[in-house]
Amino acid sequence: MVGYHGYLRRIADLTVGKELLGSGMRQEAARCRAALAAAAGGRAVALVSSGDPGVYGMAGLALELRAAEGLAVPVAIVPGVSAANAAAARLGAPLMLDYAVVSLSDLLVPLDQILKRLEAVVGADLVVALYNPKSRTRTAPWEAALRVLAAHRPPGTPAAVATALGSADEALLLTDLGGLPAAAVDMHSVVIVGNRSSRVQDGFFLTPRGYRL
Repeated sequence: MVGYHGYLRRIADLTVGKELLGSGMRQEAARCRAALAAAAGGRAVALVSSGDPGVYGMAGLALELRAAEGLAVPVAIVPGVSAANAAAARLGAPLMLDYAVVSLSDLLVPLDQILKRLEAVVGADLVVALYNPKSRTRTAPWEAALRVLAAHRPPGTPAAVATALGSADEALLLTDLGGLPAAAVDMHSVVIVGNRSSRVQDGFFLTPRGYRL
């Protein structure tokens, strides 16, 4: 099994008796290459991602490297639960209508491109889920995203922060757009901001789909 150290620790009950190859953050390409090399050598390999491997996970990079290095190894992508969907289930039904996910990490995508995408999303009145909102040293994308959101949506728009979902440190905050600047947000958080029809009802974050009641 190949993966980020932290993710392998989370599934320790599934790794007993398995050969493990872990590495740190920003070593994604090396992990994928190691997994592909082992598979090319005839090994059965699981490349571990958090959430869904095809949503900001390792599936895309593994397929890119497989093609770039001419490795004819079979690949099966096993779906998981993305952070946006896990958060939505804990909060109510904020994603019942059309929505988009946007990562605020500017390590691989320029910030101006991220903000253009966010402008398009909120301008189209889509519910938005923000991944990788900020770290201890990378705060500019989060601050810029808040300005974009505030320019398009009123401060009372329902919003939520879901942090460390599924772990002992899980934390959920149901707030509004005006309360987000003061919210505790980090790289383990996903932030959901509603659209014009979103509301809080009986303690649940809800975006009505429009069914006739």
